[in-house]
Amino acid sequence: MSPTLITRPDQVTPEWLTLVLQHTGRDGRVEAFDAVTIGTGQVGENVRFTLSGPGVPQSVVGKFASSDPTSKQSGIDLQNYIREVFFYEHLQDSVDIQTPDVLFAIADETTHDFVIVMEDLAPGEQGDQLAGCTVDQAALALEQLAKLQGPRWGDKTLQQYPLLNGSMTPENAEMVQGLYKMLEPGFQARYTDLLNKDHIKTCALVGERFAAYSAFYDGPPVLVHVDYRLDNMMFGGPYPLAVVDWQSIALGCPLADASYFLGTSLLPEVRLKEEQQLLKHYLGVLKSYKVDLNFNTAFSYYRNHAPAGLIMAVIASMIVGETDRGNEMFMVMANRSGQMCLELDWAKLTKKTA
Repeated sequence: MSPTLITRPDQVTPEWLTLVLQHTGRDGRVEAFDAVTIGTGQVGENVRFTLSGPGVPQSVVGKFASSDPTSKQSGIDLQNYIREVFFYEHLQDSVDIQTPDVLFAIADETTHDFVIVMEDLAPGEQGDQLAGCTVDQAALALEQLAKLQGPRWGDKTLQQYPLLNGSMTPENAEMVQGLYKMLEPGFQARYTDLLNKDHIKTCALVGERFAAYSAFYDGPPVLVHVDYRLDNMMFGGPYPLAVVDWQSIALGCPLADASYFLGTSLLPEVRLKEEQQLLKHYLGVLKSYKVDLNFNTAFSYYRNHAPAGLIMAVIASMIVGETDRGNEMFMVMANRSGQMCLELDWAKLTKKTA
């Protein structure tokens, strides 16, 4: 008997968890459990279930839609929930990036109801978007990024999946630009006192040059995580680094993830000093997959995507439920990304390509 689709943590029972374990071929029986919400996700909710019973693991983690109606609707509208289940069902086994071992994943493509049960990555620690990371942690993250992209670099069969193709089309770029320009005034109004004045100018410029930004990459189809940042990474525990939250997986420019990560996860002074060596490390790992991407070309892609964190902050902050931690996180992302745009002279690059 297979486990059924449930949609909320309060629907979980010992019997259902037992079926999940049996689904993976285990003979354990869950007799009781404790549940506690973990993580900082805003579109999804993660719950750790500490299990008791013969032959069961100490704990597992369940992922559900956000309990906040605004955030949940955004997850439905952006196809986040079905996209994440799609990744685990169709892509995870064909790439080398370290992810949690998934015990059970199911989604209803009509209602977008979903549930994922995965291994607990404790005692690993979630990256801290606010504090930033070390250079060694950044190098580990870029190594894992190459292990996502290298195995299926330029694989045109990926284009058969509509869920992956949206970000590469001019129509999608036009839609995102329209959304950005619609939401930017509200973003500015809410956060104007927390933004650097030069970064405020960059916000407006991004909206004007979004078409050039989106069309800059002219390479083969490559998998991109899209939200590749510290809050979606677990350091230590079963693995040196495991990457979670596959709700935005798509095809696009590979350096978009690298630029987004370094721009939002390193303190600006550290990023400015270390980014070229870190990118060379990333390119070195890609070479092990016979991907020979020239550094100058890669750096131009990286530079073009300097506003990625700013774009995410503008859009995401306006379409999910507002929280104190979320506000602080979006400001860190916007200001770090804005500073990156200035230091890499992003405006000059896009002016040439507009």
